[in-house]
Amino acid sequence: MNHAWATGERPQHPHSMHADHAHQAPTQALQGAALSRLAASATLHCLSGCAIGEVLGMVIGTALGWSNGETIALAVALAFVSGYLMTMWPLIRAGLAWRQAAKLALAADSASIAVMEVVDNAVMLVIPGAMDAPLSSGLFWGSLTIALAIAGVAAYPVNRWLISRGRGHALAHGQHAHH
Repeated sequence: MNHAWATGERPQHPHSMHADHAHQAPTQALQGAALSRLAASATLHCLSGCAIGEVLGMVIGTALGWSNGETIALAVALAFVSGYLMTMWPLIRAGLAWRQAAKLALAADSASIAVMEVVDNAVMLVIPGAMDAPLSSGLFWGSLTIALAIAGVAAYPVNRWLISRGRGHALAHGQHAHH
């Protein structure tokens, strides 16, 4: 008989019995400051990936003189690709198969990236002249910086909520802990 069940204690997850995993708390059990720190870390990680693709897309679209719609479509596509790749890379290095890492990245980051992209591009569209400013303009870079910062703030509560339920970036975090 399992001692934890006999005494009424909560049973341990099988992985928590390994010495190298003993320090890892399940993300579903995180609360307060620990949950907030993990959500902030996940948001910054996701924002970094989004920013790479977003900036690249905005730069390419602006340099080529594309319409706002074309530029935004490219920026969003590249933000998703770079965001997913930033999550996948450490998982693959930790030994996960490419397909499994891709599935985890999709599950971990889709909601966060989607929120960031909607907010980021909405902000860029409402700042007068931001989308039409040349790459050499402080208006372009300042607007993009502000838009990305607001997008990160908007995505934080989404990430915190998902992680508190063992979803979102908690899935990738759990894989990092196991490898």
